[in-house]
Parts: sequence; C-alpha cells; structure tokens
Amino acid sequence: MNFLDSLRISASGLSAQRLRMNLISGNLANVNTTRTETGGPYQRKDAVFAADAGQKSFKDTLKSTLDPTMTEVSVKEIVNDQRPPIQKFMPGHPDADQDGYVAMPNINVVEEMVNMLSASRSYEANVTAIKTTKNMVRNALEIGR
Repeated sequence: MNFLDSLRISASGLSAQRLRMNLISGNLANVNTTRTETGGPYQRKDAVFAADAGQKSFKDTLKSTLDPTMTEVSVKEIVNDQRPPIQKFMPGHPDADQDGYVAMPNINVVEEMVNMLSASRSYEANVTAIKTTKNMVRNALEIGR
C-alpha cells in the first residue's frame, strides 16, 4: 500500500462519517416533528455503509487482487427507520387524531447521542490516520537529505 492509497481510504472514511453525523443531527433536530411533506411524523434516517474496492482501471483491479485488504468506505443507501411512530396523548395539539393522540417520531435521543459519539470517534480516527500518513511521508522525504 502506498501513501496515496492510505490517504484515499482515510478520506472515504471521513466522508462517510460526516454524512452519518449529518443524518444524526437531522434526526435530533426533528425529534418533535409531527408533520412532514409526505404526511405523518418524521422518520429517522440512517446510512448503510459498505466496503468498496473502488476499482477504476485494470491496474487497480489487479492491485486489489494482489492486496484484497485495501477497501474504501462508501455509503450504499440512506434508509428510513420502519419502526412505528410513538402515540402520545395531547388532545390540544393540531395534529391530534379524534382520540387526542399525536403520532410522534420514534427517535430515542440517547441512542442518537451514542451514535453521534461513535461517528465522532470514527472521524477522529481517520483524521489521526491521515496525520500519521503525512508524518510518514515527511520522514521518508527527510531520509534523502
């Protein structure tokens, strides 16, 4: 693995975790949203990650065959949580049904905060990997002096 491959793999991890943090922020921001454009309460969103070899040419395909451990992270899709909404009794709410219940998003704030911490730590790990790669390149260049 060369230095550029290491940087590319870490950069893909940074992009994936940034998207994950954006989705989590959106989930937290919409924890009380009872009405959306599509109707009904907000549905929690989550990213599905997958390992992606990222081949673009024959050389890259051959390289990945010789070293199958080099994979990038890609976001395959963004899925809506299919859990049913939480029914809360709020008879004065404008979105309440005839029985006085309002369909609220099924978002657990504690779960979202744990996911945010996990994404943040993963992001930091990728930043550390990039810094380490930069230091290795710098030290390799100083050998030639």
